[in-house]
Amino acid sequence: MQELPIVIVGGGAIGSAIAYFLTLQKPGLPVLVIERDPSYAQASSALSASSIRQQFSTAINIALSQFGIGFLRNLKTELAVGSDQPDIGLVEDGYLYLATQAGEAVLRDNHALQRAHDVDVALLDPEALKARFPWLNVDDIVLGSLGLSAEGWFDGYLLMQSLKAKAVSQGVKYLRAEAVGVAHSRHDGVAHVEAVLLADGTRIACRAMVNAAGAWAKPVAGWLDIDLPVHGKRRTVFNLSSPAKLPRCPLLIDPSGIWLRPEGHGFIAGFCPEEGDDGNDIPLDVEHDAFENFLWPTLAERIPGFEALRVESAWAGYYEMNLFDHNAIIGLHPSCDNAYFANGFSGHGLQQSPAAGRAIAELVLTGRYQTLDVSPLGWERLLRNEPLLEKCII
Repeated sequence: MQELPIVIVGGGAIGSAIAYFLTLQKPGLPVLVIERDPSYAQASSALSASSIRQQFSTAINIALSQFGIGFLRNLKTELAVGSDQPDIGLVEDGYLYLATQAGEAVLRDNHALQRAHDVDVALLDPEALKARFPWLNVDDIVLGSLGLSAEGWFDGYLLMQSLKAKAVSQGVKYLRAEAVGVAHSRHDGVAHVEAVLLADGTRIACRAMVNAAGAWAKPVAGWLDIDLPVHGKRRTVFNLSSPAKLPRCPLLIDPSGIWLRPEGHGFIAGFCPEEGDDGNDIPLDVEHDAFENFLWPTLAERIPGFEALRVESAWAGYYEMNLFDHNAIIGLHPSCDNAYFANGFSGHGLQQSPAAGRAIAELVLTGRYQTLDVSPLGWERLLRNEPLLEKCII
């Protein structure tokens, strides 16, 4: 009898990483990825600012991104297909968090946790910041936290495509289709997914299903009457040019919530989405007013050379925000024995896709996490109403 496939709903970076690790760990395993839009026109993976950091406020997020940076450093080998070795242009110039007096205690607490987990990070007072970054206005800053290594940025779209290409080379099938539901049975109150249903009426029998649907994950969970608190949050990224030169510029996070990093001959910048539930039906329109009214004046105050700042282009994408605690939800829900979740990464899905992919693959194939216990990100915390709050959201 032919072995039933594992069906992954969503073919972005998370879904493709899961497919890659499943077939890496068990060659020949039938895996089918259902992706309704292979152009990825609205996918978070394609519209991300594509960065990686270790500066988190929770140990599990640090561990996920520590695995991630190792994977990215070895990507040419890990995801080589024949003689094709993908180069995602990884730049490790660090993150710089700035804090006013109001944020100093949080920055120091985060630093203690990060150092306890071997994160290469330094606290800098205003004098040290000015010496290292003379283009920076630190008049209201009392402390900065600078990643000295293992943080930076890369080509996120190429990472996603490289994961997909490697998965395909290992036998994974990608199907352009829209999944609209599941057929499932129940035993002692626990559901078991029998098949994934497509919009054209096709029924795909499966061994297990993985929800990797990004900003559209909530309705997928709803097929099993599971309330997933993940919502699409629009965020705009501006591609900027300026005559100002910012030597040794890291990815800068201002106390206002604005972030900025070098990109090509210019910069890209954005800001943290506001709290609340937008829903992924909000149009991906660029928030042009935000540049004029918020981003430009704030950046010009922080970086005086940015008084002359020009928008060259801009785009909008979705964060798949977990409104419960801004952390990923990974693993099984107790009400279903074969529906796996990898959702709600809240802006750090690309950098954590390798670790999440490996974790889900291990759980599916062996019933437990083998190399990194990601159970702190499981459903249990939601069901107990005990948030694992991530403070460092960008």
